[in-house]
Amino acid sequence: MAASIWLGPRDDGDNHPSKLTRFDYITCVFASMGGLMFGYDIGISGGVTSMADFLKKFFPTIFQRDPVERSGNQYCKFNSHTLTLFTSSLYLAALASSLIASCATRRFGRKISMLIGGLVFLAGAVFNVLAMQVWMLIVGRLLLGLGVGFAIQSVPIYVSEMAPYKHRGALNNLFQLSITLGILIANVVNYFTVKIHGGWGWRVSLGGAAVPAIFLSAVAWIIPNTPNSMIEKGELRQAREMLRRIRGVSDDRIEAEFRNLVAASEASKEVLNPWRNLLQRKYRPQLVMSILIPAFQQLTGINVVMFYAPVLFQSLGFGSNASLFSAVVSGLVNVGATLVAVYGADKWGRRKLFLEGGIQMLVFQVALAVLIALKFGVTGTASHLPHWYSTVVVVCICGYVAAFAWSWGPLGWLVPSEIFPLEIRSAAQSIAVSVNMLFTFLVAEVFLSMLCGLKSGFFIFFAALVTIMTVFVYMFVPETKNIPIENMTEVWKRHWYWKRFMPAQDNVLEFYRSVVNALGLPMDVGNCPGKGNPK
Repeated sequence: MAASIWLGPRDDGDNHPSKLTRFDYITCVFASMGGLMFGYDIGISGGVTSMADFLKKFFPTIFQRDPVERSGNQYCKFNSHTLTLFTSSLYLAALASSLIASCATRRFGRKISMLIGGLVFLAGAVFNVLAMQVWMLIVGRLLLGLGVGFAIQSVPIYVSEMAPYKHRGALNNLFQLSITLGILIANVVNYFTVKIHGGWGWRVSLGGAAVPAIFLSAVAWIIPNTPNSMIEKGELRQAREMLRRIRGVSDDRIEAEFRNLVAASEASKEVLNPWRNLLQRKYRPQLVMSILIPAFQQLTGINVVMFYAPVLFQSLGFGSNASLFSAVVSGLVNVGATLVAVYGADKWGRRKLFLEGGIQMLVFQVALAVLIALKFGVTGTASHLPHWYSTVVVVCICGYVAAFAWSWGPLGWLVPSEIFPLEIRSAAQSIAVSVNMLFTFLVAEVFLSMLCGLKSGFFIFFAALVTIMTVFVYMFVPETKNIPIENMTEVWKRHWYWKRFMPAQDNVLEFYRSVVNALGLPMDVGNCPGKGNPK
């Protein structure tokens, strides 16, 4: 069955240097740390919305609500559309800004988009610290969202283009690792700032977002542009020198890769409208993946835990301090498990991690549904959980978080960023980011209402979705490890389903020949996409 569904890829990159230099490693690490902004915001919002001083100032009706004495329903304790809007508004803004960021990334380069993202995010952090009314909070969140949209549109592309093909998975997963670090840092900050009273605790938490924003702005100022970006702007000499520097080999060793990058760039210039071009039949696999993978990443339900971890734990009967501490524990697991993906994405492959993570998430989601149903039933009237029961719930949540952290978490960013040809890369990445932000917004917006309405069945809902996406990966997602980013078309040509959308190889060869001839470069059929390894 498996053999009829997937034919594994050949290593088409033997003619490309795969050495990871210190300069390239440091550059990719620094760029990847842009994920700290996104992660810090994900982690900070849930803790802030559970702080008494914050609720008293901006959401007094929730602060005054005593669910045990009035409704007795723990599931509906924090159900407020205004409160969810505070969290979800950021992702709606990120959705819009990612479309603008596509044009900036393509026209001005990846690092300019990163710089814009850092500066706008910094403005949002300042606005939130000074907030006196709910509308000021929302405006601050919108500015944060604009910054996030630019950052997550440009950073994965930047790292994918800078990384050697054999290390692309590990280096790109550093972006997800920085997101998890940001979440953990935010959870730790919340754990301590909740003890600061007088209305300053939540301001310190929200103001902390300025630190990763300043860091990304500084990094974007000093890191170099990618060779791809330089070639797009006609800086061929500088691009060749940068490629030689990041690969750490002589000019003749980078010649094949450089010619491929130039040919891909020339092909991309023929595309006047990359958005319309995405609708062409030959880009159908990339279009489907740019929509479904980001959507599925959010439909795992992970951001329910990441956004609202303290709120969720309180709803399940944990005390305030206990809920924040449990969020720190799940944050630690998140970081540790992401390191597994950093190590294993290029060693074990993307598909194995996708499939194992999906099965593990399914098991723990069902376990959580059973545990919560046994304790709270459908009325949600149980008091605080016994210590041993709380421990089991936290273990299940951590098992679920770990599964996501070494599968859909990093791979949901990695795979879309590495499968797009240069001529549609910025537009396709914008679609991937926009879809991700749209579903992030929807999950954040409806979570508290769904928890109130579906009770413990809420986890069964997401378990069903995880089942669907795991089957999708098994059937339709090819393995992309150890494939040079400019040769990724080969992956689709050998897939049992997607190969029907690929043009004939002879047409690809003819197009490649015309581009190379137009540039006056020597013809190397071995480097032509679709022709395998050079002789």
